[in-house]
Amino acid sequence: RHYPQMSTTSEELRSYLAAPEGARLEFKEAKGGFHFDKLVKDCAALANEGGGSIVLGVTDKPPRQVVGTSAFREIERTKAGLVDKLRLRIAADEIHHRDGRLLVFTAPARPLGMPIPVDGAYWMRVGEDLVPMTPDQLRRIFDEAGPDFSAEICPGASQADLDPTAIEQFRERWIRTSNTTALANRSVERLLSDAELLIDSEVTYAALILLGTRQALGRHLAQAEVVFEYRSSPQPGPASQREEFRQAFLQFYDRLWGLIDLRNDQQHFQHGLVMLPVPTFGETSVREAILNAVTHRDYRHPGSVFVRQYPRRIEFVSPGGFPPGITPENILDRQLPRNRRIAETFARCGLVERSGQGADRMLEECVRHGKPLPDFSRTDAHQVWLTLHGEIEDENFLRFLERVGPGRLESFDAHDFLALGLVARNKKIPSALQDRLPRLLEFGVLERIARGKVVLSHRLYPRSGPRAAAARKRDAARDESKAALLQHIREGKDAGVAMEALLSVESSLSRSSVKRLLDELRQEGRIHPVGTKRSVRWFPRPAPQFGSANPSEGPE
Repeated sequence: RHYPQMSTTSEELRSYLAAPEGARLEFKEAKGGFHFDKLVKDCAALANEGGGSIVLGVTDKPPRQVVGTSAFREIERTKAGLVDKLRLRIAADEIHHRDGRLLVFTAPARPLGMPIPVDGAYWMRVGEDLVPMTPDQLRRIFDEAGPDFSAEICPGASQADLDPTAIEQFRERWIRTSNTTALANRSVERLLSDAELLIDSEVTYAALILLGTRQALGRHLAQAEVVFEYRSSPQPGPASQREEFRQAFLQFYDRLWGLIDLRNDQQHFQHGLVMLPVPTFGETSVREAILNAVTHRDYRHPGSVFVRQYPRRIEFVSPGGFPPGITPENILDRQLPRNRRIAETFARCGLVERSGQGADRMLEECVRHGKPLPDFSRTDAHQVWLTLHGEIEDENFLRFLERVGPGRLESFDAHDFLALGLVARNKKIPSALQDRLPRLLEFGVLERIARGKVVLSHRLYPRSGPRAAAARKRDAARDESKAALLQHIREGKDAGVAMEALLSVESSLSRSSVKRLLDELRQEGRIHPVGTKRSVRWFPRPAPQFGSANPSEGPE
């Protein structure tokens, strides 16, 4: 059904209000206001179901009446916020009716094959409620994007268009990765057929991109090139160095890293008596970024992949936005290679893991090197723009990681490193990462301070400057409070000490603050509780004797 656009004419307004509410039209009274986060989800649900409008200031039960709304007085600011959240152009109209002010937000239909996510879910409407789309619904949407381009046959291409040297490089990599020496004796046609780079002896686009000669790529897929530029400054003008790679990818992959590494200087930070080096550009991050650009770019787009290196940052720009369903927020957890056959070939070569996109490796290396997180902020629907910043942000954070130790760091995954990186930058921890905090607190790399805020462990994180002085003052005050509580518990060791008595010892602290200090003392093995909830009493732990077993836990 087509719903009329809002208009100030009374006839068109009556027509709009008479239209039945459905998947593409929703009315909200919103007389006293409306929450922006709810509006974002409503617009996303409308876009996911083909586009539509939400009207604020109208009763949702027929016969509908205009009641007016006081929501979103700065309509242009609200509109900009919606565009920023959804990456869609949301129309916003303010209509002044005799019975009150109306707002109409109209969302376009989502792009083909790309549902719109909000807070990690793809929303749709079921009656009056918003619910996440089911996996079957999402699969149907993702399938709209069409088949894997790289697996399609390239018309007019033949096996003579493939470079023999590149084919042998592929063979060697596959043997090394699979440890299958029998691959050495297979004919070229069978080797490439087994890898599905040839289909019924015909050349796929994946074979052409990865193994094709310069002449063949020029004839059949000229945009399958990577352009490298080195620029000594951000000023416009010719690059200091420029090389265009329109040839078999496997033949220039290592050379491209070599060009970057030529100007990859070392930064240093002091740890104890040792000066430790950190490369401006980590090899793992750079190689993963290149592989991602080639695997996930849109080869139907006429543009090239660009790698632009500057003294302290490097940019990777590839045609086509993120694959359907992938966003900067979920890129660690969701994988959808736009060119699956290329991704599978890279896996056979040992260049990528079949299950991943390399985002986890990039993020981990950036955090380990004390660099800013991978930056996708300039990405839009037409290109993925990844910036890796090379400047060390915080040398103290690197010293913190050295104190954590390589053994413990090896047990961390990308989500743990992301949580550490966000805490180090004093950023809010999203709900999807909250489940990581207990483990990191247990390891002692994080700790809670006033009001439950999580910070890097003060025992591991070296601080300096005014903030460090304030932190040391807080630490000293906390240690004094802990010592006073411990002393009081030791004095009442025979009968134990109740919480109310401990609150009187540190009367300036809240109950929750005292509970946190008691929990620290318990984790340190200096006290233990007996009883439960409000009847709990605290007892000192006896100091363990030399050669004796550890004291057993008391009842919780």
